[in-house]
Amino acid sequence: MTALRRYPVLLALCLAALFMVVPFLIVAVNAVKSPAEYSQHGPLSLPHGLYLDGLKDFWQRVDYSQKLVNSVVISGSVALFATALSVLNAYAIGIGRIRGRTWVLAFFVLANMLPQEALVYPLYYLSKQAGLYDTRLSVIIVFTVIQSAFGTYLLSSVLGQFPREIVEAARIDGANKWQILVRIVVPVSRPTLGVLLVFFFIWTWNEFLLPLVMLVSNDNQTVSVALGVLQGQRLMDATMTNAAALLGVLPAVVFFLVFQRTLTRGIAVGAVK
Repeated sequence: MTALRRYPVLLALCLAALFMVVPFLIVAVNAVKSPAEYSQHGPLSLPHGLYLDGLKDFWQRVDYSQKLVNSVVISGSVALFATALSVLNAYAIGIGRIRGRTWVLAFFVLANMLPQEALVYPLYYLSKQAGLYDTRLSVIIVFTVIQSAFGTYLLSSVLGQFPREIVEAARIDGANKWQILVRIVVPVSRPTLGVLLVFFFIWTWNEFLLPLVMLVSNDNQTVSVALGVLQGQRLMDATMTNAAALLGVLPAVVFFLVFQRTLTRGIAVGAVK
């Protein structure tokens, strides 16, 4: 306790971690608790055994395996494509120094500020006209553009400080623009790109409104949409609600833990710079 009092930043981090871990533990405990135990002892009691019927019922009711595949495909594709598009845009703005650079960045900032509610009808109409409505490709395209707007704005400021001497030396050695991008800019910016990749995946995984509007068939819906639709059913009990929440957040937590080192390295490199 003395060490925590001396270091208020450490205390704040410990409290933040506590507030994030405790709700997850409560959900996990209630997910394996029977409805009778939940009604008799409440949500804060420990289960007397593992009750897995809630997890099984939710899995079968929403066809969770198909929803999981859809979410992984959409989130993974958006993370890869949005990161690649952000690199290309930021390379042209930050290193290429295109004309009207300030106005282009202002456009990307404005795109980040637009609420998704304002995009629902235009995207719905355009996807209908293009024949992409109720397809995973439509959601991948939409979120690739949305996420790359933020990625472009962030990477443009990073690449704007990229050492010009390295770029000029590569040009003297005969490297063209694509070779400079692939062999110099991308390897140097790999920690930052890793951070964007992790964030884009988690952000897309948690999206609800646009997938709810764009994906109406059961075979194309994502995990977040399945959770939201199931919440409206009258037969939903408390243990199944917690089981659904656990299965919904667990893949994102696993992905975050797998790429935690990449995220930490990217943030540390940015702090050193």
